[in-house]
Amino acid sequence: MNETKIFSRAAVAAPHYLAAATGRALLSEGANAIEAMLGMAATIAVVYPHMNSIGGDAFWLIREPNGKVLYIEACGYAGSQATIAAYHALDYDAIPPRGPLGAVTIPGTVGGYALAEEIAAAVGGRLPRVDILHDAMRLARDGYPLSRAEARSEPFEFDALCAAPGFTENYLLEGKIPAAGTLRKNGALADTLGQLSRAGFEDFYRGDIGREIAADMEQLGVPCTRKDLAAYRAVLRQPLSLALEGRTHYNSPPPTQGIVSLFILGLFERLGVAHAESYEHIHGLVEAAKRGLTLRDRICTDFTHLPRDPDEFLTADILGREAAMIRMDRAASVPVPAADGDTVWMGAIDAAGRAVSFIQSIYWEYGSGCVLPTTGILLQNRGFSFSLDAKALNPLAPGRRPFHTLNPALAVFKDGRIMPYGSMGGDGQPQFQAQIFTRNLFGIPLMEAIDRPRFLYGKLWGAEIPSLKLEPRFDDSVIRKLKAAGHDIEIADEPYARRFGHAGALIRHKDGHIEAAHDPRSDGDAAGI
Repeated sequence: MNETKIFSRAAVAAPHYLAAATGRALLSEGANAIEAMLGMAATIAVVYPHMNSIGGDAFWLIREPNGKVLYIEACGYAGSQATIAAYHALDYDAIPPRGPLGAVTIPGTVGGYALAEEIAAAVGGRLPRVDILHDAMRLARDGYPLSRAEARSEPFEFDALCAAPGFTENYLLEGKIPAAGTLRKNGALADTLGQLSRAGFEDFYRGDIGREIAADMEQLGVPCTRKDLAAYRAVLRQPLSLALEGRTHYNSPPPTQGIVSLFILGLFERLGVAHAESYEHIHGLVEAAKRGLTLRDRICTDFTHLPRDPDEFLTADILGREAAMIRMDRAASVPVPAADGDTVWMGAIDAAGRAVSFIQSIYWEYGSGCVLPTTGILLQNRGFSFSLDAKALNPLAPGRRPFHTLNPALAVFKDGRIMPYGSMGGDGQPQFQAQIFTRNLFGIPLMEAIDRPRFLYGKLWGAEIPSLKLEPRFDDSVIRKLKAAGHDIEIADEPYARRFGHAGALIRHKDGHIEAAHDPRSDGDAAGI
């Protein structure tokens, strides 16, 4: 296990070492944390295509040195041609996960870049866009080595993925995902990034790039139009927050599941657990996660259609009532729907103390699989989470935003520490966040807290009932106690399995030094100055 890295001024963490290198280089050139994250986001969109793309969605938490916390929602809505009636007319009772009809929503990521760039400039950022995107353009043009994680990936619905327009010729070699280290290029994407570096991120929606995206979408049969693209803008919204002992946690509101991450931590604090890695620690988090996921499935939808105000569930009364219903000697039986996803979380902190927690995704591995031929953009399949039942919590409708498992986390301590942290992993994101944070809270060093074995409660894709999945490095006595309490246990085959997330975290201390770490389960790194 690697040790936590320590930096004196500024640092980044990312699930791919090339993205971390971009962040470090930009910080060295005088970039602030927002500018560094813009560069990292573009780089990782090139080199980790099974996990994210500029054809996906993203969410930002930015904590300014004055204490203000900003939240950027950069998730796209369903296109104007994406209606329940249209899919029913084609004899679909669910949105197909792959292909043009799986690419239901407008990509929001680049809209988030545009808004983040404005914020970066307002706080003194002066780095040219061409410098910020330099590494991403170079790697797309000259090539990058295929990552270990991508080479080991086993995408769902692989035959349908291979049938998606542009997928096979862009991402496969002789019908298979190539071996790690294989050089891959994407000249069309390099040209797109070059155009954005010159014309600005708005060009993606309302300029030449937007025109090319819309034309390719129309040709492929994607249910989104040029007018849909032109109308899209990322927005600033109020983040969710929860004050707990000695700290305040921030996360993203619906349509994300950020409330689950806060709810788990709020419940866990009330359980009185005293020791890390004990049965009580793991059982308490699992039971809190069950209640958090149940809450999510009742309220998390497009913010304009919320059935309840999420803040109502973060009050002391509600958290106390819910925590009191957790039995520390017995596992509750709660059905949880399957929700898998592939995502990247990254963090950055600059010398001024500005902190960014960022998450970017295309939902399933390689998203819809559709690659737009003119621009080289891989489109997400986030709209697969919509229902074709008009009475569902998240029904498909033009202009509606889909449910997101994505949620970036940030904690601000009363002693001056600032901690951006997060993970990929669908339903597992709030669970992995809680495991890492509480371990560190109990005094476990940051890298060790990330390295230690994780659990995942819920259903995997295709499973009929939820179970408690464990990496095999848990103490045998804890596993025995969990089984005795009634948990249905599955032990993973691998000690560092991908399904348990790629997590990372940074902590800036009051004296300015920064701890940074990223997951051994990924191809990532922490870097800084």
